Amino acid sequence: MEILRIENLKKTFGEATVLSDISLSVNSGEVVSVIGSSGSGKSTLLRCATMLEKVSGGSILYAGDVMCREENGKEIYSDKKTLAKIRSRFGLVFQNFNLFPHMTVLQNVTEAPIKVMKRNRAEVEAEAMELLEKMGLEYKMSEYPCRLSGGQQQRVSIARALISKPDILFFDEPTSALDPELTAGVLKIIKELAADNMTMVVVTHEMNFARDISNRIIFLDNGKIEAQGTPDDLFSNTSNGRLREFLSSFYG
Repeated sequence: MEILRIENLKKTFGEATVLSDISLSVNSGEVVSVIGSSGSGKSTLLRCATMLEKVSGGSILYAGDVMCREENGKEIYSDKKTLAKIRSRFGLVFQNFNLFPHMTVLQNVTEAPIKVMKRNRAEVEAEAMELLEKMGLEYKMSEYPCRLSGGQQQRVSIARALISKPDILFFDEPTSALDPELTAGVLKIIKELAADNMTMVVVTHEMNFARDISNRIIFLDNGKIEAQGTPDDLFSNTSNGRLREFLSSFYG
């Protein structure tokens, strides 16, 4: 089943074109990694897909529901009811955690399902504890974010994204703010989610991780898809000179 389809996506900031003619799809259970140099448009792509940025052209659909489309040169977003339905389909994990500092770990995970989705508190808290246990953080349920390591904060943000049972999970450089030791713990969690067939789009600078976890890898360069394919296609058999140049900065 196709979860996400993006067609001819364009994003401009003033005169600058940040994304140009981006087309891709993600199927259920697939892990797609997005790689590229800093400034290539990776994070902007995720922000457009998750409604944090308005697109300048093209269309985005979730499981057949239209989020936005281009009509007569103008970008049109669907009605509020459709957009709310689409928002419930995805979760987003930020590179800088974005936890509420005045809430405990448990409150951070349960706030949206209880307050926004109006779900039963006891049921949500039970699910939250299961997720925190999976993240190895059940003993931190009453702590505040300031008392957690960066790796622990990122695992809380993953639990927060998962509790709404999204169809697809987006990760925006989930380890960029972490040191190598903490990075390993977060990458382990993401690998476990992949093993459970969680549909994911992962923007990452961890090349070995992308190679190990992905069904497909997309290489962005100057706001365009320069290359895409299986990890073997991109890492072992690529004929794309720009991609070879990019990878050489990691592998020499």
